[in-house]
Amino acid sequence: MFGYRVPSPDEAMLISGGRRGLKGAPFRVVTGHGTFVLPIFRKVRFLTLAMSESEVAETCVTKQGIVLTVRAVIAFKVGNDNESIVNAGQRFLSEQEQMSVLTGRIFSGHLRSIIGSMTVEEIVTERQKLATEVLETSKTEMGKIGLIVDSFQIQSIDDGDTGYIEAMSSPHKAAIQRQAKIAEAQATQASVEAQQEAARNQAEYERQTAIVEAEYKAEVDRAQAQSAQAGPLAQAHAQQEVLAAQTELAERAAQLRQQELVAEVVKPAEAEAERIKVVALAEAERMKIQAEAAASHDRVALDQLLIDQLPQIVKEAATGLSHANVNVLNGADGLGEVAAGLVSQGLTILDTVKQNLGKPAEGETTTTGTPRSPAPRTGPDDGPVAIP
Repeated sequence: MFGYRVPSPDEAMLISGGRRGLKGAPFRVVTGHGTFVLPIFRKVRFLTLAMSESEVAETCVTKQGIVLTVRAVIAFKVGNDNESIVNAGQRFLSEQEQMSVLTGRIFSGHLRSIIGSMTVEEIVTERQKLATEVLETSKTEMGKIGLIVDSFQIQSIDDGDTGYIEAMSSPHKAAIQRQAKIAEAQATQASVEAQQEAARNQAEYERQTAIVEAEYKAEVDRAQAQSAQAGPLAQAHAQQEVLAAQTELAERAAQLRQQELVAEVVKPAEAEAERIKVVALAEAERMKIQAEAAASHDRVALDQLLIDQLPQIVKEAATGLSHANVNVLNGADGLGEVAAGLVSQGLTILDTVKQNLGKPAEGETTTTGTPRSPAPRTGPDDGPVAIP
Protein backbone atom coordinates (compact mmCIF):
# COMPACT_ATOMS: atom_id res chain seq x y z
CA MET A 1 0.00 0.00 0.00
CA PHE A 2 1.27 3.44 -0.81
CA GLY A 3 3.05 5.00 2.18
CA TYR A 4 2.88 1.86 4.38
CA ARG A 5 6.36 0.61 5.32
CA VAL A 6 7.33 -2.60 7.16
CA PRO A 7 10.85 -3.35 8.50
CA SER A 8 12.44 -6.82 8.23
CA PRO A 9 12.57 -8.99 11.35
CA ASP A 10 16.31 -8.20 11.80
CA GLU A 11 15.93 -4.50 11.08
CA ALA A 12 14.85 -1.39 12.91
CA MET A 13 12.93 1.23 10.90
CA LEU A 14 13.98 4.80 11.75
CA ILE A 15 11.41 7.45 10.73
CA SER A 16 12.56 11.06 10.80
CA GLY A 17 10.81 14.31 9.77
CA GLY A 18 7.87 14.09 12.10
CA ARG A 19 7.49 14.20 15.81
CA ARG A 20 10.50 13.24 17.80
CA GLY A 21 11.06 9.83 19.27
CA LEU A 22 11.31 8.71 22.88
CA LYS A 23 13.50 10.73 25.22
CA GLY A 24 14.01 13.40 22.61
CA ALA A 25 15.45 11.08 19.97
CA PRO A 26 15.73 12.74 16.52
CA PHE A 27 13.74 9.89 14.94
CA ARG A 28 11.06 7.42 15.77
CA VAL A 29 11.99 3.68 16.00
CA VAL A 30 9.64 0.98 14.65
CA THR A 31 10.46 -2.75 14.98
CA GLY A 32 8.35 -5.87 14.40
CA HIS A 33 5.43 -4.12 12.65
CA GLY A 34 4.65 -1.65 9.86
CA THR A 35 3.37 1.88 9.84
CA PHE A 36 2.19 4.62 7.46
CA VAL A 37 4.88 7.00 6.36
CA LEU A 38 3.91 10.21 4.55
CA PRO A 39 6.07 10.63 1.51
CA ILE A 40 8.03 13.81 1.15
CA PHE A 41 7.23 14.74 4.74
CA ARG A 42 8.84 11.73 6.35
CA LYS A 43 12.12 9.96 5.69
CA VAL A 44 12.69 6.29 6.45
CA ARG A 45 16.05 4.57 7.07
CA PHE A 46 16.78 0.98 8.22
CA LEU A 47 19.37 -0.12 10.81
CA THR A 48 20.42 -3.78 10.88
CA LEU A 49 19.87 -5.76 14.07
CA ALA A 50 21.62 -8.86 12.73
CA MET A 51 24.68 -10.52 14.30
CA SER A 52 28.00 -9.03 13.22
CA GLU A 53 31.55 -10.30 13.64
CA SER A 54 34.89 -8.63 14.24
CA GLU A 55 38.34 -10.22 14.29
CA VAL A 56 41.24 -9.02 16.42
CA ALA A 57 44.96 -9.82 15.91
CA GLU A 58 46.84 -7.77 18.49
CA THR A 59 50.48 -7.81 19.62
CA CYS A 60 50.62 -7.62 23.38
CA VAL A 61 53.38 -7.60 25.98
CA THR A 62 52.92 -9.68 29.12
CA LYS A 63 53.86 -8.81 32.67
CA GLN A 64 57.15 -10.67 32.09
CA GLY A 65 57.96 -8.66 28.98
CA ILE A 66 57.20 -11.54 26.61
CA VAL A 67 55.66 -10.39 23.35
CA LEU A 68 52.56 -12.37 22.40
CA THR A 69 50.33 -12.19 19.39
CA VAL A 70 46.74 -12.81 20.37
CA ARG A 71 43.99 -13.49 17.90
CA ALA A 72 40.33 -13.31 18.95
CA VAL A 73 36.82 -13.12 17.50
CA ILE A 74 34.03 -10.89 18.77
CA ALA A 75 30.35 -11.57 18.00
CA PHE A 76 28.18 -8.48 18.56
CA LYS A 77 24.97 -6.75 17.42
CA VAL A 78 22.82 -3.68 18.01
CA GLY A 79 20.73 -3.99 21.14
CA ASN A 80 17.00 -4.67 20.77
CA ASP A 81 15.86 -1.83 23.05
CA ASN A 82 15.05 1.63 21.61
CA GLU A 83 17.90 3.30 23.50
CA SER A 84 20.51 0.99 21.95
CA ILE A 85 18.93 1.39 18.50
CA VAL A 86 18.97 5.19 18.83
CA ASN A 87 22.63 5.21 20.04
CA ALA A 88 23.72 2.87 17.24
CA GLY A 89 21.63 4.72 14.64
CA GLN A 90 23.16 8.06 15.50
CA ARG A 91 26.68 6.61 15.16
CA PHE A 92 26.51 3.99 12.43
CA LEU A 93 23.33 4.59 10.37
CA SER A 94 25.17 6.05 7.39
CA GLU A 95 28.21 3.73 7.70
CA GLN A 96 27.05 0.55 9.45
CA GLU A 97 30.21 -1.42 8.44
CA GLN A 98 32.15 0.81 10.83
CA MET A 99 30.56 -1.05 13.73
CA SER A 100 32.97 -4.00 13.21
CA VAL A 101 36.03 -1.71 12.94
CA LEU A 102 35.19 0.22 16.05
CA THR A 103 34.35 -2.93 18.02
CA GLY A 104 37.76 -4.47 17.07
CA ARG A 105 39.59 -1.39 18.22
CA ILE A 106 37.76 -1.29 21.50
CA PHE A 107 38.56 -4.95 22.25
CA SER A 108 42.16 -4.61 21.14
CA GLY A 109 42.76 -1.86 23.65
CA HIS A 110 41.25 -3.77 26.53
CA LEU A 111 43.06 -6.95 25.45
CA ARG A 112 46.49 -5.22 25.56
CA SER A 113 45.72 -3.72 28.94
CA ILE A 114 44.63 -6.99 30.56
CA ILE A 115 47.44 -9.13 29.03
CA GLY A 116 49.99 -6.59 30.33
CA SER A 117 48.89 -7.44 33.88
CA MET A 118 49.23 -11.23 33.44
CA THR A 119 52.05 -13.74 32.96
CA VAL A 120 52.40 -16.09 30.04
CA GLU A 121 51.56 -19.03 32.27
CA GLU A 122 48.32 -17.34 33.39
CA ILE A 123 47.40 -16.34 29.85
CA VAL A 124 48.03 -19.86 28.51
CA THR A 125 46.51 -21.81 31.36
CA GLU A 126 43.66 -19.40 32.16
CA ARG A 127 42.53 -18.34 28.71
CA GLN A 128 38.86 -18.26 29.66
CA LYS A 129 39.62 -15.95 32.55
CA LEU A 130 41.36 -13.59 30.14
CA ALA A 131 38.37 -13.60 27.79
CA THR A 132 35.94 -12.92 30.62
CA GLU A 133 37.93 -9.96 31.92
CA VAL A 134 38.20 -8.41 28.42
CA LEU A 135 34.47 -8.87 27.85
CA GLU A 136 33.55 -7.30 31.18
CA THR A 137 35.75 -4.25 30.70
CA SER A 138 34.43 -3.69 27.16
CA LYS A 139 30.76 -3.99 28.01
CA THR A 140 30.37 -0.39 29.22
CA GLU A 141 31.93 1.17 26.17
CA MET A 142 29.99 -1.10 23.81
CA GLY A 143 26.74 -0.16 25.57
CA LYS A 144 27.39 3.51 24.99
CA ILE A 145 27.49 3.04 21.24
CA GLY A 146 24.37 0.80 21.31
CA LEU A 147 26.18 -2.53 20.80
CA ILE A 148 26.07 -5.72 22.88
CA VAL A 149 28.63 -8.56 22.72
CA ASP A 150 27.30 -12.09 22.52
CA SER A 151 30.70 -13.82 22.75
CA PHE A 152 34.43 -13.20 22.84
CA GLN A 153 36.71 -16.12 21.97
CA ILE A 154 40.55 -16.12 21.99
CA GLN A 155 41.61 -18.23 19.03
CA SER A 156 45.38 -18.34 19.49
CA ILE A 157 48.32 -17.08 21.52
CA ASP A 158 51.69 -17.03 19.76
CA ASP A 159 55.08 -16.03 21.23
CA GLY A 160 56.83 -15.87 17.86
CA ASP A 161 60.41 -17.22 17.82
CA THR A 162 61.05 -16.90 21.56
CA GLY A 163 59.98 -20.49 22.24
CA TYR A 164 58.79 -19.56 25.71
CA ILE A 165 55.44 -21.25 25.42
CA GLU A 166 57.06 -24.34 23.93
CA ALA A 167 59.64 -24.46 26.72
CA MET A 168 56.89 -23.96 29.24
CA SER A 169 55.01 -26.84 27.77
CA SER A 170 58.07 -29.16 27.61
CA PRO A 171 57.52 -30.69 31.10
CA HIS A 172 53.93 -31.14 30.27
CA LYS A 173 54.88 -32.60 26.92
CA ALA A 174 57.35 -34.92 28.61
CA ALA A 175 54.73 -35.92 31.14
CA ILE A 176 52.26 -36.33 28.36
CA GLN A 177 54.76 -38.38 26.38
CA ARG A 178 55.55 -40.40 29.45
CA GLN A 179 51.90 -40.95 30.10
CA ALA A 180 51.45 -41.70 26.44
CA LYS A 181 54.23 -44.28 26.59
CA ILE A 182 52.75 -45.73 29.77
CA ALA A 183 49.37 -45.77 28.17
CA GLU A 184 50.90 -47.33 25.07
CA ALA A 185 52.68 -49.95 27.20
CA GLN A 186 49.51 -50.61 29.11
CA ALA A 187 47.63 -50.83 25.87
CA THR A 188 50.29 -53.20 24.50
CA GLN A 189 50.15 -55.29 27.67
CA ALA A 190 46.40 -55.24 27.57
CA SER A 191 46.56 -56.26 23.93
CA VAL A 192 48.97 -59.11 24.74
CA GLU A 193 46.82 -60.18 27.66
CA ALA A 194 43.77 -59.95 25.47
CA GLN A 195 45.51 -62.07 22.85
CA GLN A 196 46.59 -64.57 25.51
CA GLU A 197 43.09 -64.59 26.94
CA ALA A 198 41.72 -65.04 23.46
CA ALA A 199 44.16 -67.92 22.90
CA ARG A 200 43.14 -69.48 26.22
CA ASN A 201 39.52 -68.99 25.39
CA GLN A 202 40.08 -70.53 21.99
CA ALA A 203 41.90 -73.49 23.55
CA GLU A 204 39.17 -73.88 26.15
CA TYR A 205 36.56 -73.60 23.44
CA GLU A 206 38.32 -76.26 21.40
CA ARG A 207 38.64 -78.47 24.50
CA GLN A 208 35.00 -78.03 25.39
CA THR A 209 34.07 -78.63 21.77
CA ALA A 210 36.14 -81.83 21.74
CA ILE A 211 34.51 -82.96 25.00
CA VAL A 212 31.06 -82.19 23.65
CA GLU A 213 31.83 -83.98 20.40
CA ALA A 214 33.23 -86.97 22.30
CA GLU A 215 30.18 -87.08 24.55
CA TYR A 216 27.93 -86.72 21.53
CA LYS A 217 29.77 -89.53 19.72
CA ALA A 218 29.63 -91.71 22.85
CA GLU A 219 25.93 -91.00 23.17
CA VAL A 220 25.40 -91.85 19.51
CA ASP A 221 27.43 -95.07 19.86
CA ARG A 222 25.53 -95.98 23.00
CA ALA A 223 22.23 -95.29 21.28
CA GLN A 224 23.29 -97.37 18.29
CA ALA A 225 24.45 -100.20 20.57
CA GLN A 226 21.18 -100.08 22.45
CA SER A 227 19.33 -100.01 19.16
CA ALA A 228 21.36 -103.00 17.92
CA GLN A 229 20.74 -104.89 21.16
CA ALA A 230 17.12 -103.91 21.35
CA GLY A 231 15.98 -106.88 19.20
CA PRO A 232 18.03 -109.61 20.96
CA LEU A 233 17.34 -108.11 24.37
CA ALA A 234 13.64 -107.94 23.65
CA GLN A 235 13.71 -111.54 22.42
CA ALA A 236 15.69 -112.64 25.48
CA HIS A 237 13.27 -110.80 27.76
CA ALA A 238 10.38 -112.45 25.93
CA GLN A 239 11.97 -115.90 26.27
CA GLN A 240 12.69 -115.23 29.91
CA GLU A 241 9.08 -114.24 30.45
CA VAL A 242 7.95 -117.39 28.59
CA LEU A 243 10.24 -119.55 30.75
CA ALA A 244 8.97 -117.84 33.86
CA ALA A 245 5.40 -118.45 32.72
CA GLN A 246 6.19 -122.09 31.91
CA THR A 247 7.90 -122.55 35.29
CA GLU A 248 4.94 -121.03 37.06
CA LEU A 249 2.60 -123.27 35.02
CA ALA A 250 4.71 -126.35 35.90
CA GLU A 251 4.68 -125.40 39.57
CA ARG A 252 0.93 -124.99 39.44
CA ALA A 253 0.61 -128.35 37.64
CA ALA A 254 2.83 -130.01 40.25
CA GLN A 255 0.76 -128.52 43.03
CA LEU A 256 -2.39 -129.67 41.29
CA ARG A 257 -0.91 -133.17 40.79
CA GLN A 258 0.10 -133.28 44.42
CA GLN A 259 -3.40 -132.35 45.41
CA GLU A 260 -4.73 -135.04 43.07
CA LEU A 261 -2.35 -137.65 44.57
CA VAL A 262 -3.42 -136.64 48.04
CA ALA A 263 -7.03 -136.92 47.00
CA GLU A 264 -6.57 -140.16 45.01
CA VAL A 265 -3.91 -142.09 47.00
CA VAL A 266 -3.04 -140.62 50.38
CA LYS A 267 -6.55 -139.88 51.53
CA PRO A 268 -7.92 -143.29 50.44
CA ALA A 269 -4.86 -145.00 52.00
CA GLU A 270 -5.31 -143.10 55.22
CA ALA A 271 -9.01 -143.90 55.15
CA GLU A 272 -8.25 -147.60 54.47
CA ALA A 273 -5.67 -147.66 57.26
CA GLU A 274 -8.12 -146.01 59.56
CA ARG A 275 -10.76 -148.52 58.49
CA ILE A 276 -8.40 -151.44 59.09
CA LYS A 277 -7.44 -149.99 62.44
CA VAL A 278 -11.06 -149.55 63.42
CA VAL A 279 -11.90 -153.05 62.18
CA ALA A 280 -8.93 -154.52 64.06
CA LEU A 281 -9.89 -152.66 67.21
CA ALA A 282 -13.45 -153.78 66.76
CA GLU A 283 -12.33 -157.37 66.14
CA ALA A 284 -10.07 -157.29 69.17
CA GLU A 285 -12.84 -155.86 71.26
CA ARG A 286 -15.17 -158.51 69.91
CA MET A 287 -12.69 -161.26 70.68
CA LYS A 288 -12.11 -159.83 74.13
CA ILE A 289 -15.81 -159.72 74.75
CA GLN A 290 -16.19 -163.23 73.40
CA ALA A 291 -13.30 -164.42 75.53
CA GLU A 292 -14.74 -162.75 78.58
CA ALA A 293 -18.11 -164.17 77.71
CA ALA A 294 -16.60 -167.62 77.12
CA ALA A 295 -14.69 -167.44 80.36
CA SER A 296 -17.77 -166.32 82.18
CA HIS A 297 -19.74 -169.11 80.51
CA ASP A 298 -17.08 -171.62 81.44
CA ARG A 299 -17.08 -170.51 85.05
CA VAL A 300 -20.81 -170.61 85.19
CA ALA A 301 -20.76 -174.01 83.57
CA LEU A 302 -17.97 -175.18 85.87
CA ASP A 303 -19.75 -173.80 88.87
CA GLN A 304 -22.87 -175.54 87.77
CA LEU A 305 -20.88 -178.70 87.18
CA LEU A 306 -19.23 -178.51 90.56
CA ILE A 307 -22.49 -177.85 92.20
CA ASP A 308 -23.94 -180.76 90.38
CA GLN A 309 -20.97 -182.91 91.44
CA LEU A 310 -20.83 -181.63 94.98
CA PRO A 311 -23.16 -184.33 96.36
CA GLN A 312 -21.06 -186.94 94.60
CA ILE A 313 -17.92 -185.44 96.07
CA VAL A 314 -19.39 -185.48 99.51
CA LYS A 315 -20.62 -188.96 98.96
CA GLU A 316 -17.22 -190.10 97.86
CA ALA A 317 -15.71 -188.45 100.86
CA ALA A 318 -18.22 -190.13 103.10
CA THR A 319 -17.47 -193.47 101.46
CA GLY A 320 -13.83 -192.93 102.18
CA LEU A 321 -14.58 -192.13 105.71
CA SER A 322 -16.66 -195.29 106.10
CA HIS A 323 -13.56 -197.38 105.61
CA ALA A 324 -11.47 -195.17 107.84
CA ASN A 325 -10.93 -195.82 111.50
CA VAL A 326 -12.73 -192.84 112.90
CA ASN A 327 -14.02 -192.57 116.40
CA VAL A 328 -16.87 -190.26 117.12
CA LEU A 329 -16.68 -189.25 120.73
CA ASN A 330 -19.56 -186.98 121.19
CA GLY A 331 -22.36 -188.94 119.66
CA ALA A 332 -24.78 -187.32 117.35
CA ASP A 333 -23.07 -183.95 117.70
CA GLY A 334 -19.79 -185.36 116.68
CA LEU A 335 -21.33 -187.03 113.66
CA GLY A 336 -22.94 -183.75 112.66
CA GLU A 337 -19.60 -182.05 112.90
CA VAL A 338 -18.05 -184.66 110.61
CA ALA A 339 -20.77 -184.10 108.03
CA ALA A 340 -20.35 -180.35 108.32
CA GLY A 341 -16.62 -180.74 107.79
CA LEU A 342 -17.19 -182.79 104.66
CA VAL A 343 -19.43 -180.11 103.26
CA SER A 344 -16.93 -177.44 104.18
CA GLN A 345 -14.18 -179.35 102.44
CA GLY A 346 -16.30 -179.57 99.35
CA LEU A 347 -16.92 -175.86 99.33
CA THR A 348 -13.21 -175.23 99.70
CA ILE A 349 -12.48 -177.35 96.68
CA LEU A 350 -15.18 -175.46 94.78
CA ASP A 351 -13.57 -172.08 95.62
CA THR A 352 -10.17 -173.32 94.49
CA VAL A 353 -11.55 -174.45 91.22
CA LYS A 354 -13.25 -171.07 90.68
CA GLN A 355 -10.02 -169.19 91.38
CA ASN A 356 -8.09 -171.28 88.89
CA LEU A 357 -10.81 -171.02 86.27
CA GLY A 358 -9.54 -169.65 83.00
CA LYS A 359 -5.87 -170.48 83.70
CA PRO A 360 -4.19 -172.68 81.10
CA ALA A 361 -3.98 -176.29 81.80
CA GLU A 362 -0.71 -177.76 82.84
CA GLY A 363 1.65 -177.83 79.87
CA GLU A 364 -0.42 -175.30 77.82
CA THR A 365 0.58 -171.74 76.95
CA THR A 366 -1.45 -168.69 77.89
CA THR A 367 -2.10 -165.71 75.66
CA THR A 368 0.82 -163.99 77.35
CA GLY A 369 3.17 -166.90 76.59
CA THR A 370 3.51 -168.24 80.21
CA PRO A 371 2.80 -171.97 80.89
CA ARG A 372 -0.23 -172.79 82.90
CA SER A 373 0.57 -173.99 86.41
CA PRO A 374 -1.12 -177.24 87.45
CA ALA A 375 -4.25 -176.87 89.46
CA PRO A 376 -4.10 -178.05 93.09
CA ARG A 377 -5.38 -181.58 93.49
CA THR A 378 -7.97 -182.44 96.10
CA GLY A 379 -9.76 -185.66 96.82
CA PRO A 380 -8.99 -189.06 98.16
CA ASP A 381 -5.53 -189.22 96.54
CA ASP A 382 -4.33 -186.26 98.54
CA GLY A 383 -4.11 -188.32 101.61
CA PRO A 384 -6.27 -188.67 104.60
CA VAL A 385 -8.49 -185.83 105.59
CA ALA A 386 -8.38 -184.83 109.14
CA ILE A 387 -11.69 -184.60 110.76
CA PRO A 388 -11.87 -182.57 113.86
